[in-house]
Amino acid sequence: MTEDTVVAGRDERAVRALVDGVAAAWADNDADAFAELFAQDASLIGDAYMRGREGIRAFMAQGFEGPYKGTRVDIRPLDVRFVREDVALVVTQGRVEVPGVPPEEADMAFFATCVMVRDGGGWLIAAYQNSKATSTGD
Repeated sequence: MTEDTVVAGRDERAVRALVDGVAAAWADNDADAFAELFAQDASLIGDAYMRGREGIRAFMAQGFEGPYKGTRVDIRPLDVRFVREDVALVVTQGRVEVPGVPPEEADMAFFATCVMVRDGGGWLIAAYQNSKATSTGD
């Protein structure tokens, strides 16, 4: 096994762990932990357009106190590609889970595309955009 292979494997695990971090912060309804997963100048497009870590934090804090309170997100990577050694393109599939509501009735499935960047020794989300899933794409 070459050093490049070891580094690539470590980076892929780190990028996938970042996706898991999104789910963990959401499960805790923790806007601060959620925002820390993003680069300082990140952008996020979901229900609205947010720019910057603070804008993302403020939006998610409001969401976790309002419509997303008590929800969880189930999210999994479908595709992880390194376009450069310090930039990853990650496509995910997920669903916001609402307590007491069957998933098919909640109608909150999505696909998302993330651009992740290595910043120092770790990885952060630089850009995130999600779209409502109308089919699984299988």
